[in-house]
Amino acid sequence: MKMSYPANIVWSESDEVFEVSFPDFPGCITFGATREEAEIMASDVLSGILESMIKRSLDIPAASKIKEATLIAPAPSVAFALWLRARRSASGMTLTDVADKLGVKYQVYQKLENPETANPTLRTIAKLERVFGETLVAL
Repeated sequence: MKMSYPANIVWSESDEVFEVSFPDFPGCITFGATREEAEIMASDVLSGILESMIKRSLDIPAASKIKEATLIAPAPSVAFALWLRARRSASGMTLTDVADKLGVKYQVYQKLENPETANPTLRTIAKLERVFGETLVAL
């Protein structure tokens, strides 16, 4: 599973920092004194906006295909929760359906779709891969 969004990283002469913006999330901006710091800050702000959108049940846009942009990945917990929600949605299953297939309670599965509480074991990841027919972790 690899998830990332394009970001524009540009040097600001007036502020003497690298400014970062995300075309898919207008108003989602940050900066860093160095390019490396700007990319780290970009991952943090991207994770924050995605987590906020998940909590508020907002539609999350697919990543744009922009060749000139720098790809920024969110935190693994956010990427995992989004992967899981997308797979469940694409399969047409409810939270309860997936929980039943995993052999866990609804509330246990619900925590997996929340970036703040998602902490799956390798065994759980293997079960999810079987349920959705996709490889999450390639070893």
